[in-house]
Amino acid sequence: MSTGSVLTAIALVVFGYLVGSLSPSVWLGRIFKGIDIREHGSGNAGTTNAFRLLGTRLGIAVLLADFLKGVIPVVVAQFLSTPLVTVIVAFVCVLGHNYSIFLRGRGGKGVATGAGAATGMMPIPMVILVVLFAVLSFGTRIISIASITCTILLPIIAFLFHQPLPYIVGCCLMSLVVLWAHRRNIVRLLRREEPRAVFPWNKKPAGPAG
Repeated sequence: MSTGSVLTAIALVVFGYLVGSLSPSVWLGRIFKGIDIREHGSGNAGTTNAFRLLGTRLGIAVLLADFLKGVIPVVVAQFLSTPLVTVIVAFVCVLGHNYSIFLRGRGGKGVATGAGAATGMMPIPMVILVVLFAVLSFGTRIISIASITCTILLPIIAFLFHQPLPYIVGCCLMSLVVLWAHRRNIVRLLRREEPRAVFPWNKKPAGPAG
């Protein structure tokens, strides 16, 4: 690689980590609800806790923002550099989300940002995982089951769809980071203690006043 290519690669990696470190859930919680999302619910600065604490509309906004945090740096890297650099950028996006420099090393669990990064690398195969995630989330109402299952399947899907070797390796690395972030969820699942999500259509209507 030329000096210019090396500098471009370094800039892309730094850009990916900084974008990944942005925390829309914390910002929106402070602006619209006057709370620090890290001090409530699961204490996690991610999408699931945002839905739980901020409501459906703000939760969707956080989901889209976290997803785009993965997509944008990866797509930029694809245009400006090599597949290897693209994979590194995808990986550091997830690292930034989970271990944000702006949140003193805290963050989310990397599912939405990892999905965004993977979509940037291989959009068509990711359609399968997005559909599966939705089916498992709504079917079981246990978001961690959907997250963990799709995380495990990510490198397998990459392999089955004949993605470049760097992309397959990158998917493996991202999956390991996301699974590590879910280690407590895995323990609760094994103990059958993992809480179920409450979707708007699952809420019972309020009874008559009186």
